Amino acid sequence: MRRFQGLGLVLFLIFLILIEYYTFYAIKFATKSLKSNYRYFIYTVYILITLAWLISFVLFPVLRNADISKVLRNFIISFAMGILITKVIITLILLLDDVRRVIFHVTALIYGNGTTPQMVQNGMSRSEFINSLALLAGGTLFGTMLYGMSNRYNYQVKKIKLSFANLPAAFKGLKIIQISDIHAGSFTNTAAVKKGIDLINAQQADVIFFTGDLVNNKSDEMYEYISTFNELKAPMGIYSIFGNHDYGDYAEWESAAHKTENLEALKRIHAKLGWNLLLDEHIALEKEGAQIGVIGVQNTSFKNRFHTYGDMAKAYNGTEKYPFKILLSHDPSHWDGEINSKYKDVDLTLSGHTHGFQFGVEIPWLKWSPVQYIYKQWAGLYQQDQQYLYINRGFGFLGYPGRVGIMPEITLIELA
Repeated sequence: MRRFQGLGLVLFLIFLILIEYYTFYAIKFATKSLKSNYRYFIYTVYILITLAWLISFVLFPVLRNADISKVLRNFIISFAMGILITKVIITLILLLDDVRRVIFHVTALIYGNGTTPQMVQNGMSRSEFINSLALLAGGTLFGTMLYGMSNRYNYQVKKIKLSFANLPAAFKGLKIIQISDIHAGSFTNTAAVKKGIDLINAQQADVIFFTGDLVNNKSDEMYEYISTFNELKAPMGIYSIFGNHDYGDYAEWESAAHKTENLEALKRIHAKLGWNLLLDEHIALEKEGAQIGVIGVQNTSFKNRFHTYGDMAKAYNGTEKYPFKILLSHDPSHWDGEINSKYKDVDLTLSGHTHGFQFGVEIPWLKWSPVQYIYKQWAGLYQQDQQYLYINRGFGFLGYPGRVGIMPEITLIELA
């Protein structure tokens, strides 16, 4: 185990050296025509920023649980992530160019093609062009992430209509609101969150489903927002489940008993909000003498890095009598993991968890996010045979306090 930890440290140091080498090279190349005093001033500023970044990067595990203001924590996280991603983009572009150059020269030596001419584009040498491209790409991404911080409360209502042959007639036209991944510990603006709650209520849904991650780690993160979320109303009730963050697995606890009490406190908060917390169980929604089943399972993941607490068999048992079933399951990997193979009569699964990575592109001809390389289903609607999965992009945010291309979501689903 120590050998692997040592190897990880070595690889991390190599990574740091690599990105610092290429980033400083890019800065140095871009400023070579400036007077020496201007160049040295830019170098000094760059070094100070890099030192601040390294300190925040190293102290990040401590800062996550430190007793500091949320605003300061969010700023540090944004700064650290923004600088890191900028340096990585610059490094990738310059590194790929170096690899291309090495391959070309090796080929030239082998086949005797001689030296490579310098390509000129718009008066620039190839090196100048690539270096400018690297700085432009890195700077643009950094600026985009700064802009994305203004979107963290930019709630969007996503409306979809789903038809099911087996849906009882009484439930035709049922309006469902789904919200997910509130992450109250990240919020810093009560008024902005209140606007999101008002937007939910304005949809006049029949029922509200919350699909997990009420907090980042600890139940007390929610105290400031209980009165705000208490304003959620739905005539057929509000039903909720736990997500992976609700169990406190990512925080340090004085003892196992403290961690257990934190979870119990979170259960009491759900009750105080008037939410019906489903812990591997199901309930029936009734309308005009007809019933449909709502199944709520604790966090169940088919990704190794996330814990599974749920018991789907227990939650499902007794639902056979319902002609139509809705499953609340936080982690969308559960769908491929067992739902669409073992529980084919679950008509609609509602999940969250991915946040759409809070970064991506969603336009009519392109839907992309880095999270798609981890999760096959990561945002929006999916179908296999007669079963549907909908993944909410999250009401809140975690880590990076912003949204780029993937906005915080309120889902309105109408059944037909």
